[in-house]
Amino acid sequence: MMQVKDLTVGSFEGAITLVYEDKPANNETVDILKSKKVFEGKSGQVFYKTTNDLNYEIFVGLGKYEELERTDLVNAVIRGIKQAEKLKINELSINFIKANGLCTGGVTKSIAQGVKLASYKFDKYKGNNEVYTPNVTIIGGPKEKFDKMRAKIEEASNVADGIILARDLVNEPANILYPETLAERAVEAGKESGFEVEVFDEKQIEALGMKAFLEVAKGSVHKPRLIVMRYMGNENSDERVGLVGKGLTFDTGGYSLKPSTSMDTMKSDMGGAAAVIGTMQALAKNKVEKNVVAVVAACENAISGGSYKPGDIIGSMAGKTIEVLNTDAEGRLTLVDAVTYIIEKEKVDKVVDVATLTGAVLVALGTEVTGVVSNNDEFYDELIVAARRSGEKFWRLPNDKCYKKLYKGDFADLKNTGGRYGGSITAGMFIGEFVQDKPWLHLDIAGTSWSDSGNDTTPKGGTGAPVATLYELVVKHECKHK
Repeated sequence: MMQVKDLTVGSFEGAITLVYEDKPANNETVDILKSKKVFEGKSGQVFYKTTNDLNYEIFVGLGKYEELERTDLVNAVIRGIKQAEKLKINELSINFIKANGLCTGGVTKSIAQGVKLASYKFDKYKGNNEVYTPNVTIIGGPKEKFDKMRAKIEEASNVADGIILARDLVNEPANILYPETLAERAVEAGKESGFEVEVFDEKQIEALGMKAFLEVAKGSVHKPRLIVMRYMGNENSDERVGLVGKGLTFDTGGYSLKPSTSMDTMKSDMGGAAAVIGTMQALAKNKVEKNVVAVVAACENAISGGSYKPGDIIGSMAGKTIEVLNTDAEGRLTLVDAVTYIIEKEKVDKVVDVATLTGAVLVALGTEVTGVVSNNDEFYDELIVAARRSGEKFWRLPNDKCYKKLYKGDFADLKNTGGRYGGSITAGMFIGEFVQDKPWLHLDIAGTSWSDSGNDTTPKGGTGAPVATLYELVVKHECKHK
């Protein structure tokens, strides 16, 4: 539970104080610690002590005021909560602070998100799966904005739940989560949160003409599912935003087989699907007044006598033919049919596709920045504004006609891979061939949706990226008051 109270109200077993390296803390203990260089408020530092009442004071460093980013604030709160968990503190306060570039609501949401995500663990298959859920009170905030802060706590908590749902889905093993069960989880989320879910089976998918999607799916014993989620939060508007998530619940690479060292994390190849399902839950829980449709073409890329093969020429829902050069470039084949469906059948005005699409994006941008390909400057600018609010990082890759020759087909309209060079770009542009001039963003989250080793703020496994940014992109918040 989280709440907001006046500084003078209530007593707590422990208190978290967030401290800047270069700003006075108005705290005698912090001044002493800084003078002795025991704790200096540097980013990542955590120090705790007992009080005369045998309660705990936890100090967490934020670094320098001008350098603080929203993610730094969220992570500082997570570190403080994790320390409180070690100390077994159940009643806890966190001091409200001012932050560079964040209004009161932004600071409140950052604290609330940090509190919610700090206790995340995926240990349902372990013997001990208790979750630490302390009662947390934000103190010292501006009294005249308490009502706003309470609303922001609820909003941020619902978004964090969407991130947690996305993490859970990504972390599920492929023998538990496959197309049919992923669809069931989406239906469950829709019933609990308030959005409609329609699931198409393989015969209905075939009737829609989704040939590329079915080619990828046909090698697996698990049948494909087209998952369509609709949230209509504004009956006075005809505008619809479309979200498309890559839904490969497992990817062997097909006949272009992945090495075993690259296959053990391929349960995460549905990170895009997880992100859009988590986003839909957050939007519905917060009763956002927007209309959003999300589509997931869920399947497995497996090997059997019926699997598609390198050299095959296949069709697509859009009518374009595709020469298959690599069966491990499968995600884009499922995505183009999903994109065609969401434009032609759901009549969306804008499209965002989210996919763990290429290893090349990790080489280019690492694991903390999502690669973007877009055909619309204004839509991309909206993404960057949303990212500033979420704290997630994005970088735009070129969408230039000079790359088109790399995936132009020799024996069909297109090739499903443009080769080694510019791999993230050509993969995104391949999808762009099917967006029918709609404003479009392609988000390659192969580097950001999964953490190989984890760290002190994010456990190993699914990260939930980019749920927070997708939410902000749809909502288009404005923060007018500091």
